[in-house]
Amino acid sequence: MTAPFIKICGISTASTRDAALRAGARYIGFVLFERSPRNVSPEQLAALGADMPAGIGKVAVLVDPDDALLARIAPLVDHVQLHGHESPERAAVIRSRFDLNVWKAISVKTAADRDGGRRYAGAADFLLYDAKTPDGATLPGGMGARFDWQLLSGFVPPLPWGLSGGLDPLNVAQAVAVTGAPLVDVSSGVESAPGIKDVDKIAAFCDAASKC
Repeated sequence: MTAPFIKICGISTASTRDAALRAGARYIGFVLFERSPRNVSPEQLAALGADMPAGIGKVAVLVDPDDALLARIAPLVDHVQLHGHESPERAAVIRSRFDLNVWKAISVKTAADRDGGRRYAGAADFLLYDAKTPDGATLPGGMGARFDWQLLSGFVPPLPWGLSGGLDPLNVAQAVAVTGAPLVDVSSGVESAPGIKDVDKIAAFCDAASKC
């Protein structure tokens, strides 16, 4: 089995960006959502992404973004990860209007949730299966929650896909073994506190994932 690609999400400083790149991350995620402790402005995004190596995917993580925000960040990134209530129709419009590769986060607790991703075939480019956050949560992700990985065992997603939600250096190998995920996405699992990335945890996560 080929080792999964790695996405380190919620990067907000040059030092942690560089740590993720040194460790072998293929994708760097930048959160633009004011309620998140990982929030960055479009100006910070531009600075952090300006000198990244070729071949590294820059991903803007957005929650129900309007066209004004999309127009600002479209020249700065390669992918947008939609983490709100965006419909397949909205995802398709974003992809065509802004010429962006669209990832759609699918919040999973049950098999029915998982199967909801099929609606995005033809509308998005990539699905990210994430844990459904508790009712009343103020954030749509990045809370360290995980779902039952067996829901993805033997499952054939309708699009290229990845796994997120509650991953960390200690469990990523098990997660990949159960799901066969071709990409793993981590945020809170490599932090010392909400929004504070830990360079040693980033290195440990990437090392563990690279050995899958």
